[in-house]
Amino acid sequence: MLIERIMLVKLLVLTLTLHFFFSCGDAFSYGSRPRNLGSTTHLRSTVSDDVMRSVTNIPSTSAPLSQNTFAGKVEQALMQRFKPSKIERVITSWRLAELGYEHREFVGDQQVPPITDAATSRCYQHAPSYVPGLKATAWWDNAGDDLAWAKSLSKSFESIRDEFTSVMSAPDKLSEGNNVWAGALSTDAESYGEGWKTLVLLNRGQWDENNAKLFPATSRAINQSGAPVAEAFFASMKPQTSIKPHSDFTNFVLTSHLPLVIPENGNNKCRLSVGDETREWLEGKVILFDTSIYHDAINDSEEMRYILMLRVWHPDLTKEEIEALQFIYDCLEIPELLSDDPGTVFMAEQRAKMVKEFPLIGSQASGGFGGVKGGKKTKGKAKRKKGRK
Repeated sequence: MLIERIMLVKLLVLTLTLHFFFSCGDAFSYGSRPRNLGSTTHLRSTVSDDVMRSVTNIPSTSAPLSQNTFAGKVEQALMQRFKPSKIERVITSWRLAELGYEHREFVGDQQVPPITDAATSRCYQHAPSYVPGLKATAWWDNAGDDLAWAKSLSKSFESIRDEFTSVMSAPDKLSEGNNVWAGALSTDAESYGEGWKTLVLLNRGQWDENNAKLFPATSRAINQSGAPVAEAFFASMKPQTSIKPHSDFTNFVLTSHLPLVIPENGNNKCRLSVGDETREWLEGKVILFDTSIYHDAINDSEEMRYILMLRVWHPDLTKEEIEALQFIYDCLEIPELLSDDPGTVFMAEQRAKMVKEFPLIGSQASGGFGGVKGGKKTKGKAKRKKGRK
């Protein structure tokens, strides 16, 4: 039974991984679930107002999971590797996922200024992969030190944009990449529409070596920024297309965009709405927002729109919680981490470590997610000090 469960989970993981690599770059989740995303027709919600504005109550998660199941073995391993009191919210999240719970909540009161009209607002969170207690703010404008990495990326904007446009203008060079501008492979990802495609640099902390070498300046800028990054990819959006209101289903990562090529920049032709507020993409201006809240996008111009997109760990997570969440994903990718044989576990741990190493020779490796090496974040200021004028 356990072997069958592991195979089922690996199949779900494979589906989700393909979804990340070849489609819209949808946010993290514990498993593959039906999505309510968008199409190339202009904004028309794929969910009814009643569904979007529904709310749920968190069920009890006091009972431990059965150790005869894959989920139970993951939970047991978490308890052994981490102090349970330090990762209580992650344990709760994992149990909620096993129960099939989908969190729905009106989060208007968490906005600045607060939104009180729940009957007309779109400021609702939908997160089947849900860690309790994390702030649900549509737009993260005042994140303080948490945005130091964003300032670092902004300073690299011109070199990232120039490298991107240079590679894009050289078809022979672009052909050296891996799954370049591939479309969706899964039905749920296809609902994003034909206008949205991605070129992956980093997936769940694992660098795509071919694409990193194709875009070395971009990859180094991400790696050296200190960003708590889980995914990084270029995203394109065709002219006269849109993505309808949807949630990305996960509340413990936020989404960041570095707009690279925005048609009619500053003329409000390319727009993104999160909750009740709409903003335009502006070249070189990093934005950070919560895609567990209903959001949509539109390219109302006559040209392609290109951005660099990051998924980053939620700032309210602790170091231990991030490591525990990462361990869950490592187990989903490498179930041998749960083996009873110490030798098998050791080899699995080495494999998990190896796949996160920065691939560009001569660059300091990040040691995995978000520039974390030895449990410490790489400081963007220290990285830039030598070259600063």
